[in-house]
Amino acid sequence: MAPQKLSSFFLIFLVLLQSLSSADSQAFIGVNYGQVADNLPPPAETVKLIQSTSIQKVRLYGADPAIIKALANTGIGIVIGASNGDIPALAADPNFAGQWVYNNILAYYPASKIIVVNVGNEVVTSGDQNLIPKLLPAMQNVQNALNAASLGGRIKVSTVHAMSILSQSDPPSSGLFSPVFGDSLKALLQFHKENGSPLMINPYPFFAYQSDPRPETLAFCLFQPNAGRVDSGNGIKYMNMFDAQVDAVRSALNAWGFKEIQIVVAETGWPYKGDPNEVGPSMDNAKAYNGNLINHLRSMAGTPLMPGISVDTYIFALYDEDLKPGPGSERSFGLFKPDLSTTYNAGLSKNSQTPTAPVTPAPTTPTTPVTPVTPAPKPTGSATWCLPKPGIPDSELQSNLDYACSMGIDCSPIQEGGSCFEPNTVASHASYAMNVLYQTAGRNPWNCDFSQTASLTSTNPSYNGCTYPGSNL
Repeated sequence: MAPQKLSSFFLIFLVLLQSLSSADSQAFIGVNYGQVADNLPPPAETVKLIQSTSIQKVRLYGADPAIIKALANTGIGIVIGASNGDIPALAADPNFAGQWVYNNILAYYPASKIIVVNVGNEVVTSGDQNLIPKLLPAMQNVQNALNAASLGGRIKVSTVHAMSILSQSDPPSSGLFSPVFGDSLKALLQFHKENGSPLMINPYPFFAYQSDPRPETLAFCLFQPNAGRVDSGNGIKYMNMFDAQVDAVRSALNAWGFKEIQIVVAETGWPYKGDPNEVGPSMDNAKAYNGNLINHLRSMAGTPLMPGISVDTYIFALYDEDLKPGPGSERSFGLFKPDLSTTYNAGLSKNSQTPTAPVTPAPTTPTTPVTPVTPAPKPTGSATWCLPKPGIPDSELQSNLDYACSMGIDCSPIQEGGSCFEPNTVASHASYAMNVLYQTAGRNPWNCDFSQTASLTSTNPSYNGCTYPGSNL
């Protein structure tokens, strides 16, 4: 084959490979489909909505047959649940577990792609001493029923935990499971190890912010530029609360000798409204959290203790659940409205490879709502670059640099020996990293905000052998 044709062949091959990789790379984005509501659209309409997004997995809290049927032949992974009320019967009677598996899984599988069965929800931290000892036997009986149907290696059995299973989580390297749960939790983890099933947890940076409502905490929770937090145990600087919470669980697993157990985020989200006395809920905060979380997952940066992979994450929630009790925020997590329109754009459209959540400044007081920044218009011209504004102090530029590189971009050119390492200054390195993040995160004006420390320019900042990527408009 002639060199030119060979080159063209490999180019086409690489493009096809990249497109396939891009499609697969969304597999870690899931959504929670709760039903504590009286105004939800029919399952068939909901499935069409999900198919219009990059969501590849759906978590149900039960095993609604109408939803499971509607998801048939879509390729969407389904997590179903056995309720807490089913646990005593599942634990006591293997035949009941076998019938439950037949009714809720075998009747639909494999057309409906059921991937996980959650036995109970937040049982260990419930304090119900009648239920907790029955959780493991219930999981074992469900596992045995799946094994009998030759599905034990295909469908995993787990249960969902609140973050309160940890007695310590700050700094992340000190993460420890609470001794209160002791032997019962260790037995559950041994079950996960033996069966290759994941530990499913519910980390909510929203609640972390409510307990520490400082502006810098909000930026840390929303994946916005911030000074970061150094883990005193290992020196790692964390740039967002999500990574810190997940790594605290990773540390707890490692401390107990369960390094091989995979972590799955069963729930995380941010409410777009709440009661007047609630700190944190707002449309801007919800859009920033979920949009930047999706961007972080897509970057494949992983967490500091689990680099290069994205933890399977189920965003809470698909719809508002208007019948839920509690504060107003409990009924305001929905990404979509009952009429199938978006509550806000979190970047889940199939046409959106990156989220469109703007970086907005943190409020000056806990009760002050986040005020959206009106971004500067894009300058006219064939290409644009994102650079720091003149006079920004090195401390802020260092925060921008740390933030940008933590988002999974390639910062090797500004490392020693790289083409853009010289001049070896914070300003120069931050300029390069901020521009690369802008170019890869959507090239929208808000991607070049950096808490109002950056602006767009049509003047190419490249120099010598250092090339700054530019965006054609």
